[in-house]
Amino acid sequence: MGAIAAVPLLGLANDRLGGVTLLVALFLLWWRNPWPRSGRVVASVAAMALFGAVLPEQPADTPARAANAEAAKPPTRPSRFPTASPATPEATMPTVPDFTGDSLDVAFPKSRRKGFTVIYHDASDQKRVVTARSLWKVCFQGTNGSSEEPIVDFGVVRREEPCPEAEGTTVPWQKMPDVLGLTWRAAVPKVTAAGVPDDDVHAEAAYLNDTLPREGEYDGWRVCRQDPASGGSLTDEVYVVSLALSSPDHGCPAPDRGRDAYLPDRDDDGDPDYLDPYPRDRNRTRLYPNGIPGGSGGSGGSGDGGHICRHTRWC
Repeated sequence: MGAIAAVPLLGLANDRLGGVTLLVALFLLWWRNPWPRSGRVVASVAAMALFGAVLPEQPADTPARAANAEAAKPPTRPSRFPTASPATPEATMPTVPDFTGDSLDVAFPKSRRKGFTVIYHDASDQKRVVTARSLWKVCFQGTNGSSEEPIVDFGVVRREEPCPEAEGTTVPWQKMPDVLGLTWRAAVPKVTAAGVPDDDVHAEAAYLNDTLPREGEYDGWRVCRQDPASGGSLTDEVYVVSLALSSPDHGCPAPDRGRDAYLPDRDDDGDPDYLDPYPRDRNRTRLYPNGIPGGSGGSGGSGDGGHICRHTRWC
């Protein structure tokens, strides 16, 4: 009975020692033991149960067992077909942002930072040399080269120019509208709609000896002459659009006179009759109602009432 009790105690200390003790206890229990058979069976079962209870749990696997299991695997039979190696990813061309409409001075450094070699050319049919990148803007762009040495090519025009419809074509400047016969009030919106700034539309008198009233008072005057002419290109070299105006009371100069036309001036003192308070007195004008300093003081009018009327529709 003492041997059976020693089984779990020694099994806690060492599983092998506990196993040997179990065998010794079973031998003593069954060899010449006066106990009845049923008692010996119960004692044997109890001894084995006690030993099993104190055994430590076995790990699921150990490195040694894993190595033994790997070594026990049958060798792999070589295949008759070659095994495909993993595909190497192809190098892709880097992307460049869309710089259309931007200054070349902006597009150039940003493209360089992306790893591109940058080239550029005049996108119009003029084939100009592109200098001073800040004065040009991007209209077209394209990439070529390789993924290792990518190239971006910019088609550019001057910043104040509209972009051509296609590479190598004419710059599509706006055209000067036909405003002849329109009032100043109606003509200016048509000109500015063609891209001319409002401050660049200039009014002048159609007759050399006429004078425009104050701004806002000639809105009803009509356009007799325009520069540029109708259909002319409004390029960056057109700094001012001039509209020559005349009062509806006077009409426009004769077409064959161009810019060399005068309103009637009876006393030939430089003031047209409709502005001259003294139309028959050459010595007195709007500026000098008391007489021109150093003047003769006589009347400039003729006795028959004749008057000067040069290059107008009236004469």
